[in-house]
Amino acid sequence: MTQHPRISKAVIPAAGLGTRFLPATKATPKEMLPVVDKPAIQYVVEEAVAAGLDDVLMVTGRNKRPLEDHFDRNYELESALQKKGDASRLAKVQESSDLATMHYVRQGDPKGLGHAVLCAAPHVGDEPFAVLLGDDLIDPRDPLLQRMVEVQEQRGGSVVALMEVAPEQIHLYGCAAVETTEDSDVVQVSGLVEKPDPADAPSNYAIIGRYVLDPHIFEILRRTEPGRGGEIQLTDALQQLAEDEKIGGPVHGVVFKGRRYDTGDRGDYLRAIVRLACEREDLGPDFRTWLRSYVAEEM
Repeated sequence: MTQHPRISKAVIPAAGLGTRFLPATKATPKEMLPVVDKPAIQYVVEEAVAAGLDDVLMVTGRNKRPLEDHFDRNYELESALQKKGDASRLAKVQESSDLATMHYVRQGDPKGLGHAVLCAAPHVGDEPFAVLLGDDLIDPRDPLLQRMVEVQEQRGGSVVALMEVAPEQIHLYGCAAVETTEDSDVVQVSGLVEKPDPADAPSNYAIIGRYVLDPHIFEILRRTEPGRGGEIQLTDALQQLAEDEKIGGPVHGVVFKGRRYDTGDRGDYLRAIVRLACEREDLGPDFRTWLRSYVAEEM
């Protein structure tokens, strides 16, 4: 197979208002809500870095300054921890500022995911790049993004992450029509539709929040009219790529069967915290004991 250019840049859209988490997100970006003891956005940046993408552009908006502060140095706090001899907490504070080379651009008008991705065009240039949505946390033991990068480098074009969901849930996601390939976890995408009625869905393969995109997507997004919800949908632009490989190569999907934590919904956010806390070596044993006792008492 042809070897395509190595991907080094990741784009993280983070301009949403987080209305489902009001009033907590009135003054705090939803991406900064803690998942155990780290903000959700740090898990996402760590995933990009683990896949070899250490050049990260965050697409932000108004009231998102805490995101920049979190990934910057805090000399006063570091100095205080050094004076206390608290090496463990000092390392945790410095970890976020040393993760990656961070860049920021404001989206301005909230015109949807497609528009947020388009805001990254000047930074990305003529290179393939990854897009990571902050509501989907992927367990680091299941390296989805690394596999997607590998598939894109081998096959070119664009790659989306897919997960099988119950048919009655497909209306919550973008949905892909697919054809099998010689790789059991890779499919070719022949069509996409955003949040279809279950009766009209071409499959139960839902698009989850990871993409590796050919830079031709920018040209298409510039011409894409607002779609569902009056927003510029990334799914609509990908549909054009899937229809005509001559534009920017084929669209493939990596079928993910690993551990995914959805923090975009309040209930799933709580479940994600419980699952991750249970699996932590430092917290898990005591927390699981308490959780069993609590559930037994409630039942």
